[in-house]
Amino acid sequence: MASVPDGADRSNRRGRYWAGLAAVLCVALGLRLWGITQGLPYAYNSDENAHYLPRAIGMFGHSLNPEYFANPPALTYLLHFLLAVWFGGAGAVGHAYAAHPAEVWILARASVAVLGTLAVWLLYATGTRLFHRGVGLTAALLEAVAFLPVFYSHLALNDVPTLAPLTLCLLGSAGVLRKGRTLDYLVAGIGLGLGCATKYTAGIAGLVLLGAAAARFLEPSPGAGRRAVVGVAIAAAAALAAFIAADPYSVLDFSALHAGIVHQSTLSSEAQGKLGAPKESGVLYYLWALTWGLGWLPSLAALAGALSIWRSQRALAWMLVPTPILFLAFMGLQGRYFGRWLMPILPILCLLAAYFALRAAAWAARVSERSRSRRWLKATLVGLAVCALCAQGLIYSVHSGLVLSRAYTANLTRGWMIAHIPRGSQVVLEPVAPAEWVLSRGAHGAGELWSKYPSLRRVTAADGTLQPGGGEVVGIEDYERTLSPALIGHYEQGGYCWVITGSTQSARALADPKAVPQAIAYYRALAQQGEVLFHVSPYTPASKPEAFNFDWSFDYYPLSYQRPGPEMTVYRLRGGRCASSGPRSPGA
Repeated sequence: MASVPDGADRSNRRGRYWAGLAAVLCVALGLRLWGITQGLPYAYNSDENAHYLPRAIGMFGHSLNPEYFANPPALTYLLHFLLAVWFGGAGAVGHAYAAHPAEVWILARASVAVLGTLAVWLLYATGTRLFHRGVGLTAALLEAVAFLPVFYSHLALNDVPTLAPLTLCLLGSAGVLRKGRTLDYLVAGIGLGLGCATKYTAGIAGLVLLGAAAARFLEPSPGAGRRAVVGVAIAAAAALAAFIAADPYSVLDFSALHAGIVHQSTLSSEAQGKLGAPKESGVLYYLWALTWGLGWLPSLAALAGALSIWRSQRALAWMLVPTPILFLAFMGLQGRYFGRWLMPILPILCLLAAYFALRAAAWAARVSERSRSRRWLKATLVGLAVCALCAQGLIYSVHSGLVLSRAYTANLTRGWMIAHIPRGSQVVLEPVAPAEWVLSRGAHGAGELWSKYPSLRRVTAADGTLQPGGGEVVGIEDYERTLSPALIGHYEQGGYCWVITGSTQSARALADPKAVPQAIAYYRALAQQGEVLFHVSPYTPASKPEAFNFDWSFDYYPLSYQRPGPEMTVYRLRGGRCASSGPRSPGA
């Protein structure tokens, strides 16, 4: 039988990898688009509802100055120009957002999903350049199914979009390590600048570039040090130019940029002020978040990969290993911590985990005594290693798609209210929904459906008694501190007979009852004095409610979730001006 030429064999292998990459990208995009309409036409994530898309729309009413730099504006600009092209100008965008907001949100979220998929492809290219195609494909698959990047691809936030330019920086840095060309420094710098213009913490990728440049600097070849220094200068200039191009008002309105960065830094570094926030070490919290955001086995494999590379490939180790360690240390020392803030180091961890998994599979195959079966054994072991590495992420990402594709609990609650609460009724709605929630849409006409009580106004004193006057306005984080049993009588006297609660508020009090005893007493009194006419839970019937957590209560990671949203309850008060007749049973 004629042998297959080496060139043809390489071409066949390359074709198989390209086919594998195409399949990985399809999986990545599918998981990121599945359930993308969750909650619509309302954006229930407070960050999504306050930043990026709303500000991109706001730019149609004034200049391109975002007038907000606590978060960098690259994603805001991208969405602004996409909206202009897709809908055809400011007037069309404004009309679409007012009449059909779901269409606008879907465009924004789909853009994030596409950028997340682009990051997966760039990770494949990076892994291929640093190691070989097998590592690149495995790392890409791991990021394609990992829970954190999959879930946050469903929201118009900057966490996932940052992965694309950040990974571009990794790709350029890999080129710096392997070839040291000017083009590689240029690509790394552009990726770094665009990444920082999307999320400030993307600057951690600069350490990867410096590690690769240091390896080049220390090479014994003549002129290596000079070329490395010039290359870093080129990368720095490219990074600065890319940052300014994506954030021009960082120069045109530098004072606002400085104020925004100081504000963001202050919020991140201050002690946890959020009720129900974790009290343990930030480093421990992030290590725990890795066990579900990336997965137990991938996290352990990444650690083993780091140790293995440190022993065998010191130059590569200086490029990849210090960055996640320093990032965890820095972020863990901040006062606030959330799982999604881990996103900038996930591509590096995916590379380390993929490297170790394939190396372990190859080692296991080499110990086989039957040389003829070694090739098939290696293929089998590689397949098992890849499946084991990606299993947790795939299971929970598929579960996430199922959950997000179902009706949001607050939307179900609103539908019940439209059918059962007369228009114009006075309601108390906890801050678990955006302001547009009480506005009528479509067949219900214009205006407000119900008159909403100003829930974020403090009308109680520290001892829980009512205080005269209008009361100060507080932020959502302090809402539970305004609650007191005295409010129930206050509602009834004012004719606010319907009280709608959500567990993403009430569960915060239950998570730290000693901090807000008046809030605990309020919920007990509400349960005793109010009649429950409607209740909807996000959990499966056989599951118990999960303890409050600023990650899981909003990303629905536990398998006990069957739909998105908090537990919602509608109470009907019966005292004071609320003593008039009304529906008295869930079926009314």
